[in-house]
Amino acid sequence: MIVEILAADSMGARSMATCVEAGGHLFLIDPGVALGPLRYGLPPHRAEFEAKDRLWRRIEDRARSADFIIVTHYHHDHYNPDRPDIFFGKVVILKDWKRNINKNQAKRASLLLEQIRGKAKEIVVADGNELEIDGVKLIFSPAQPHGYSNRLGCVVQVLFSFGGKRFLFTSDIQGVCLREHADFIISATPDVVFMDGAPTYLLPTKFPKARLEEAFANLTCVMESLRDTTFVVDHHTTRDEHYRRWFELYKLDFKTAAEFMGFENMFLEAWRKKLYKDEVRLLGD
Repeated sequence: MIVEILAADSMGARSMATCVEAGGHLFLIDPGVALGPLRYGLPPHRAEFEAKDRLWRRIEDRARSADFIIVTHYHHDHYNPDRPDIFFGKVVILKDWKRNINKNQAKRASLLLEQIRGKAKEIVVADGNELEIDGVKLIFSPAQPHGYSNRLGCVVQVLFSFGGKRFLFTSDIQGVCLREHADFIISATPDVVFMDGAPTYLLPTKFPKARLEEAFANLTCVMESLRDTTFVVDHHTTRDEHYRRWFELYKLDFKTAAEFMGFENMFLEAWRKKLYKDEVRLLGD
């Protein structure tokens, strides 16, 4: 089983797009990439647009070869609403578009379904489902809150098991906020887990400190239970350029998606203020 993280916040733009090759098939998870509209009161820097375009080309290239495409929820950094064609001819496994979904995501899901019905090879509901495809076992969690509440809707985690190896993709759990997030991860016993970390950059107004402490307590429990697991933590976490200090505080070790793939970290959204400042300085020179 080969796991390739195609795009992530540590690679320059908001994404968790991942490819899994196993059993002679290619599975593409959450084929989307987006930019934070405002950060520090600033719009995306041109370096971010360049990164987004580069990462999308990587996703698009792998989508051509994919047999299965999975969408864990309907935020635009997890699928591209402007490119429904990448789903055509594929088996598409989607977060349930009728149950455990908020109004905004239901509207987006309805539009996506309208675009791909009759053109996708098959459309399957993910939530709580188990599939076996040529020896590749896929286990989807029930719908779980996107963070500490379902205000932003729900997501599904997905476990791949093949050839004695297990890979878990958590989607947007925002740092193991809830015990149900933790329980699914621990029960999955993955060799590698690609996880969305806590959004420390939203402290304290949009992510209460008490919730952060709960998330790190849950994550500590998970890591202590899975001592032989490789943890890849990215997405919301790496929008904070000082993210490491939180993990050091709790004595937790992990890799970013970029590090896992052997790339240098490019925290462009977190660096946005500096990018604009350097550009102004260079113009002054």
